[in-house]
Amino acid sequence: MNNPESPPAISSRTTPTWEVELLISSVAVFAMLQLPGWLDDQVFSLEPRAGSEWRMVLLIAYFYSKSAAIVLAITFSAHLLLRAQWIALVGMHSVYPQGIRLERLRMGPIQRAIEEAQPDSTVNAIERADNRASVVFAIGVSIAFIIASVCIYFCGSLLLVTLLSQAIGWRVEPIDVMLGIFALVMLPFFAAGIFDQHVSSRLQPSHPAYRAVDAVFRLYTRIGMGRRNNRIIALLSSNGGERRMMGLVVAIMVAAIVGVTSGYLAMRSSAPVGSYAMFPDTEALRIDPGHYDDQRDSRRDEVKPFVQSLIVAGPYLKLLVPYRPRRDEHAMRDCAVPSRADEAVRAAALLACLQGLRGVQLDGIPIPGLDYQVTRDPRTDRPALLAMIDIRDLPRGRHELRIARIPRAEPSKHPDEPGFDRILFWK
Repeated sequence: MNNPESPPAISSRTTPTWEVELLISSVAVFAMLQLPGWLDDQVFSLEPRAGSEWRMVLLIAYFYSKSAAIVLAITFSAHLLLRAQWIALVGMHSVYPQGIRLERLRMGPIQRAIEEAQPDSTVNAIERADNRASVVFAIGVSIAFIIASVCIYFCGSLLLVTLLSQAIGWRVEPIDVMLGIFALVMLPFFAAGIFDQHVSSRLQPSHPAYRAVDAVFRLYTRIGMGRRNNRIIALLSSNGGERRMMGLVVAIMVAAIVGVTSGYLAMRSSAPVGSYAMFPDTEALRIDPGHYDDQRDSRRDEVKPFVQSLIVAGPYLKLLVPYRPRRDEHAMRDCAVPSRADEAVRAAALLACLQGLRGVQLDGIPIPGLDYQVTRDPRTDRPALLAMIDIRDLPRGRHELRIARIPRAEPSKHPDEPGFDRILFWK
């Protein structure tokens, strides 16, 4: 019996891991809140360096990794709030051990009768809050683990297929090969599951089909696809309802991945977020800050040609044209580049090819004798072409620079895209 002079002790049915849960959530929540932004910076930095095949590997790894990070961040934040609620209930039970005193609350007879009929107590509320926090912690960590496992297996396999396709010279899409392999690997497992649920009960263990299904399940269990391999999900499903639990897991995973994908597309889009439908914002009229070195965000802006500033005071206009593997390599395959020449000759031929593809016009007139130099973007360390354009004889005022844009490998997806990058500047 508790001493009335001392506060009530925490129930012996309290989750024994509550201290460790609080420690993990309080320490890891800050890292998880920082991780999505760090992943954004990394993918925006690495994506312009990758060709089409490697870009697919990079983006899939980014989508899954950020999804897992967001699930963990939300899990730890929600867990801290739920544990705070639990601690508040424990504290209030210590201050007011007599519980809720309904006679002191303003209620009519009907509502009072309903409230008095409820057998609930503060102790029960404390236990539910405790269990709720532990379940949320377990579900979030398990889903993040599933997403991370899929990322490792799928991206690792896609990386291997991409390396083999480039080494052997296959003309295939690695993602199509991966989806085909995934279907072949998973088909026996799903077929065995359907057979086991609907047919196996009518067969003897000695039947060949029974033994075949048994062998399939034993194999998949050994490689980590048994129901007990994710024991947390198995416990929650078997005690809380399998359909409800699996629906919740799938819904959270899909919501996380769709949210990350939508966020990536929104960050990549140049359209401003807000009620700006009537504002005349088109590429033909827009002055893009990404075209000016003193205004661009080298971490997030799309890779595009740029000059030093919107207002140019010196005698030369410094134009940098970054190299974009996804577009440039596709177009340069048609150039006549000697494959067996020495490195200097081949490099000169490649430079001449790029120079022909990236012609420049100033105020609608092609610049004769444009001479590109090979350099690097000092902020991102990515390869670029440099042209120093003499503007000493230009009159003061507004001028327009047009740099030929290499078309995409899939032109049908972007029929309205102009064939040049437009940069305005004032002298």
